[in-house]
Amino acid sequence: MNSRIPFIAAPLLVLAYGVIRILDGLDGSRGPGIAWTTGHLAFMAALVLYVPIFWQMRRMAGGNALATASAAAGTVGVVALLAQFGIDIAVGFMSADHEAMGGLFDQVKSVPGVSAVVYDVVPLLFFAGQLALVVQLAALRRVKMWAPVLVLADLVLPFVEKDLIPLGALCLLVSFVPLARQVPVMGRPAAALA
Repeated sequence: MNSRIPFIAAPLLVLAYGVIRILDGLDGSRGPGIAWTTGHLAFMAALVLYVPIFWQMRRMAGGNALATASAAAGTVGVVALLAQFGIDIAVGFMSADHEAMGGLFDQVKSVPGVSAVVYDVVPLLFFAGQLALVVQLAALRRVKMWAPVLVLADLVLPFVEKDLIPLGALCLLVSFVPLARQVPVMGRPAAALA
């Protein structure tokens, strides 16, 4: 796979998830159903693409201990989020309606450790690792100083209002395009800093 593709595809998949999520809620509830499953699969595909993104960003940052720790933290967060979204899909398949989903989620979260590992604590490493890598790249002048601001906007907007996920994804796309340009493609040098 072209090493530049994840930098563009991941934000676009997050954008797709955000739009599908909004459409799924037009009837007053989200899930279960095709929109629930499709949206979650789009986000899971984005998460898978974040793993090579984090490790490419680590290389761009010089591969030092801080960059390695940031990429590792982000990757651990990806795994936790993949588990979370996998549970969401499974609950959707096992539920007749939105109300039934709530009871199943309560059962899952009542298992000791699941809330912390899959929902509340470990997934935050995804956000922390991503932001730390972009800040390091900005400090090294590999990206413009506005890139961490856009990445932070992408990370914060869903916590403010989940319907802002598409806007956050667009912020992320704008911040990732200059990074994608710096990734060398076989046989061609990377573009200069945009």
